[in-house]
Amino acid sequence: MRTLVTASAHIVTAVIGSGVLSLAWGIAQLGWVAGPAVLMAFSITTFFTSILLADSYRAPGPMHGVRNYTYMDVVRAHLGGAKVKLCGLAQYGNLVGVTIGYTITASISMVAVKKSNCFHRHGHDHVACSISNNPFMIIFAAIQVVLSQIPNFHKLWWLSIVAAIMSFAYSTIGVGLSIAKVAVLVSRYSDIISMYLQYYNFFYKKKIKIWIVMQTFNVNFQDTLKSDPPENKVMKKASFVGVSTTTLFYMLCSCAGYAAFGNNAPGNFLTGFGFYEPFWLIDLANICIAIHLLGAYQVFAQPVFGFVEKLCSEKWPENKFITTEHAIYIPLVGPYNINFCRLVWRTVYVIFTAVVAMIFPFFNDFLGLIGAATFYPLTVYFPIEIYIAQAKIPKYSFKWICLKILNCACLLVSLVGAAGSIQGLAQDVKTYKPFQTQS
Repeated sequence: MRTLVTASAHIVTAVIGSGVLSLAWGIAQLGWVAGPAVLMAFSITTFFTSILLADSYRAPGPMHGVRNYTYMDVVRAHLGGAKVKLCGLAQYGNLVGVTIGYTITASISMVAVKKSNCFHRHGHDHVACSISNNPFMIIFAAIQVVLSQIPNFHKLWWLSIVAAIMSFAYSTIGVGLSIAKVAVLVSRYSDIISMYLQYYNFFYKKKIKIWIVMQTFNVNFQDTLKSDPPENKVMKKASFVGVSTTTLFYMLCSCAGYAAFGNNAPGNFLTGFGFYEPFWLIDLANICIAIHLLGAYQVFAQPVFGFVEKLCSEKWPENKFITTEHAIYIPLVGPYNINFCRLVWRTVYVIFTAVVAMIFPFFNDFLGLIGAATFYPLTVYFPIEIYIAQAKIPKYSFKWICLKILNCACLLVSLVGAAGSIQGLAQDVKTYKPFQTQS
């Protein structure tokens, strides 16, 4: 089922994360004009560069027509040199960071379900409703250990479709609750909209980094597509579906949330309890978030798994621990090939992400720094440079100058985002308490 539908599902699963529920906060910092404008600018830029990247899937020159299976392969084929290592560092650093961040975010949503029921029974200010995140991180990691043993990336199509449905569900619930709140406010007040421009930092640090996945996964997703019709044409359509769907949900959630809460919009109006009632609907939304992140974690982790396993098999091709597949029969599942290297490595990786998540309660802010550092090279620099090399665009031509201007503008945005992330980390360190994360 390697089709436009599955490719689009993978993209939506990766890009529409629970961060969509925090966009109201970002819009509150930028205001009604600048907020949506920035969001649209990044959407258009990401779609443009993803189109450029889709055409670079096949190798040029003497190797013309050969598939490039990963983003690093694409960079190696078109640019080469030290840029390949830079791409790998940015790509896999971001992937590892996101899986750790998803472990934290999923645990927060799980905790929010218990807190919602606690608040419903005892009141919104009940002290005993504060709950540790650690047990829920362990539960999330235990499930990921099982899901991680799915050996092939393309076999996760069903997981991505389920996760995409979950993302639509909780986003729709968030929008619906916001609209209901706006309706109540309109009946009480004549003006609920305040034109208010504030800091750029949070909006970039927490939200714009998600566009990185459009480039990080374009090549990985494209590799799962059939060659008829051509992969680049299918990938362009999938990119359009992914970006347009994502932008629509971002706009709905951000604008509806800002209209409902104004400048007091919480960081996440479901886990941050912008709403308390109806509690069962809040529970349903947070359950959908947790299920979505179960799938999204795998979308981000599978390229890391494959990268390390490929390195091991190339370095030790005769090692049976690494290369041998052992056939076993699992009741209700059927025959399954187990590889001990895959079993150990993937289990260790999942445990590592969970432990880091529990040690560093402020890791989501650190993830903002990773996003700021990797947004420019993965989403803008490499796609544009690959396109220039592939199309042989003359230096200092009009098209070359326009592409370089876009390059420089996005670099400036990344530097601003990185500076804001560092400032946020400095504040987090002041109250740092490992293994004591509570929601």
